[in-house]
Amino acid sequence: MITMKDIIDDIHPLIREISKEVKVPLSEEDEKLALDMFEYLKNSQDEEIAEKYDLRPGVGLAAVQVGQLKRMCAIYIPNVDSEGNVKNIDQWVLVNPKVISYTEKEAYLRHGEGCLSVPEDKSGLVPRHAKITLKAYDALTKKDVKIVARGFTAICIQHEMDHFDGVLYYDHFNKENPTAPIPNAMVIE
Repeated sequence: MITMKDIIDDIHPLIREISKEVKVPLSEEDEKLALDMFEYLKNSQDEEIAEKYDLRPGVGLAAVQVGQLKRMCAIYIPNVDSEGNVKNIDQWVLVNPKVISYTEKEAYLRHGEGCLSVPEDKSGLVPRHAKITLKAYDALTKKDVKIVARGFTAICIQHEMDHFDGVLYYDHFNKENPTAPIPNAMVIE
């Protein structure tokens, strides 16, 4: 089971390295890594388990964050209605994902992004594409997938894919004014 002690932080040199493509079909080792990363996200969103194991909640986790330079990331985003009931869940373990198209329209999270590898919050807004289409192998379903992601889910996937290239969310900040609203961008609550 992955816990916070397994997640490297932003001062670890590996976090800035370029991740490598992963051979598909997955080896037993890579399949275990994929499922362990996914399990971390699910556990981190379960209040009882998260408290017991001192897990920071997350919706995405890239393999490099657990010390593996592999182009693989887990996504677990429950979508809830106005009463807090889960409507559906965006959930994948994406292997070698590639964005094949995106909108020019930008989007950002009103309160900024966070990262399991960044222990101290850094304030700033991150411009991302509001909608992306990507192809990947999904280790959960063991199938090639084509995903159209919008809004929050699109932002999360782009955040995780940045990790493959050694990029952290705060690298995207406007250097002169990190919290300046991004003109003509969609604001995601």
